[in-house]
Amino acid sequence: FSARFDSMTQSGTSLGALAILENPAREMVSRAMRTLRLEAGQHVFAPGDECTNYVVVKQGSLKVSVTTETGREIVLYHVEPGETCVITVACLMSGSHYDVEGVAATDIEAYILPKPVFEDLLATSPSFRQFVFASYGERIQTLIGLVQEIAVKHLDRRLARYLLSHVEVDVVARTHQTIAADLSTAREVVSRLLSDFEDKGWVELARGRVVIKSPARLDALASGM
Repeated sequence: FSARFDSMTQSGTSLGALAILENPAREMVSRAMRTLRLEAGQHVFAPGDECTNYVVVKQGSLKVSVTTETGREIVLYHVEPGETCVITVACLMSGSHYDVEGVAATDIEAYILPKPVFEDLLATSPSFRQFVFASYGERIQTLIGLVQEIAVKHLDRRLARYLLSHVEVDVVARTHQTIAADLSTAREVVSRLLSDFEDKGWVELARGRVVIKSPARLDALASGM
């Protein structure tokens, strides 16, 4: 974390989400915790950085994102007040480095715990474990939803690539159900996309097969053009 750390005194300081801890755990947190302050736009972590601290946002918003090979940024989630970054948790527990980017979406104030203290709390405090894993579970559900959304959003490209890779003499001898199963989606979704392709004049639909009318347009879609 490339930022200034200020000692956090126990007096007059709210532990926010960490207030649920048992007394011994709270004393450990009060001794070890520091405050991280960042201005909007500053990096909290970047791909390749070593993960050495557990973080809970007190004020502001932390944006966690990944950049694709084409340069497109995909926002995975925002860490809001009282929340923790689950990718940081994953890196701490696995000993791996970050492969995503964390940037202050607004001015941020956050609580920081060194990795050894995080590990001690995880081993000794049931309340801390419950908080960490409950946060982890909730965020994983959000990420699964994001993956599903991205998959559906680009299913037209995947379908175009599928048709071109399975065409024989201008015909793809597959039912809508077979195509849907191969693409891990619903038959209704495939049927709707194929009907759209047909309306555009790219394909012609027949029972149990798809006739390719414009491979060039399908190739352009498949290539993201």
